[in-house]
Amino acid sequence: MRVLIIGTLGGQLGEATRIAMKTGAKVAHVDSLEAAMKALRAGQGADLLMADLQIDIAALSAALKSERIHVPIVACGVRTTPESAAAAIRAGAREFIPLPPDTDLIAAVLAAVADDERPMIARDPAIRKVVALAEQVAPSNASILITGESGSGKEVMARFVHQHSKRADKPFISINCAAIPENLLESELFGHEKGAFTGAVARRIGKFEEADGGTLLLDEISEMDARLQAKLLRALQERVIDRVGGSRPVKVDIRILATSNRDLEKAVREGTFREDLLFRLNVVNLRLPPLRERPGDIAALADHFSAYYAAANGVRVRPISEAARHVLLNRPWPGNVRELENAIHRAVLLADGDEIGPEALRAPDGTMLSEAPAPGAADKAAAAARTTTRAMVGQTVAQMEQDLILDTLGHCLGNRTHAANILGISIRTLRNKLKIYAGNGVPVPLPGESHAGSGSAPA
Repeated sequence: MRVLIIGTLGGQLGEATRIAMKTGAKVAHVDSLEAAMKALRAGQGADLLMADLQIDIAALSAALKSERIHVPIVACGVRTTPESAAAAIRAGAREFIPLPPDTDLIAAVLAAVADDERPMIARDPAIRKVVALAEQVAPSNASILITGESGSGKEVMARFVHQHSKRADKPFISINCAAIPENLLESELFGHEKGAFTGAVARRIGKFEEADGGTLLLDEISEMDARLQAKLLRALQERVIDRVGGSRPVKVDIRILATSNRDLEKAVREGTFREDLLFRLNVVNLRLPPLRERPGDIAALADHFSAYYAAANGVRVRPISEAARHVLLNRPWPGNVRELENAIHRAVLLADGDEIGPEALRAPDGTMLSEAPAPGAADKAAAAARTTTRAMVGQTVAQMEQDLILDTLGHCLGNRTHAANILGISIRTLRNKLKIYAGNGVPVPLPGESHAGSGSAPA
């Protein structure tokens, strides 16, 4: 983690620096807001700003926002009041640390705000195979494409690769290609010169230069515009970039990792992603299995998140009960590790006994998490679907349409308006078709009937 301290911290600069470095942070120091902005523009990146309350926190927050520099601020002050701490939070600080600094408090705040110390938990054989491959290729400079469903831990894997590479002591820089507007992403990646466009008040170093010597993660690269893909391809091939508005190329030494939750080969066939860029990125593919395919990790992940969020929220650590574990192990987890993490975070806050029981496992809307279907239910559903499909074989489209309309009308107890809405057709079209069916002697449900009587109904 890279920490940039702004100001003197009320004479506690040395102590705060020592504590931050003890937690593994790399610390730099500047005296003023202007010096901080100059350092950030020049590529002296930071994952966290520790700002003295004597610095104008609101002005710092506004300056970061105007230049699209996304770094969390932690305000620090000596002999402060609750009112001044609250004012700092309202002005844009993420957290507040009273000074003199407390070792445990600074460590907790750094971990909570930076949120980049997520361990790679791999107990299940399905993920252990991927981790073994990651460890094997990490020391190389090869580009790696990390794929998997949303929430499966792609960024955690990217950090794992960086930490096991020869660049581990150099910067790890991540940029989400889907979160930044298309017209700004080029500047974020490659930087810009002063006056390159409206709002470019000074030269700004981009993520490529900020990551020089280290690793650059291009998160959700499938969302990148085709024009920018061409510029990225050149940067990968030649390790040279052009700042927006620049007149000369800039050499960079970086290792590229990329993630995607989409099928990039399909994107290539659809013409939305360059095939040559995919080849350049996909030297090694690390496919992360979804959580439902690595059930051996569910309990270990749950225990980790339980301890982590208990500490983060200042509550005692409660063990997860066997009944709660049963619920966790039988969930399909469509949101993968991220969904499990959120569920455990809520459970830590909601639990009120000696254990985290199943009653504390709730969805975001407050309803209790339901267990996955009983074993064999999925097979029964698939068999029913196959039976239905076989029953359709040999029928004409007109016959299938008639069955669909009459079944829907029966489901709606003969209510024509409701049935038309479900079918996505006009009430007039529905009445005309029912008139044809009745004319052919087909029983049509009357209003209030789930099935037609023995005679045909008027349309």
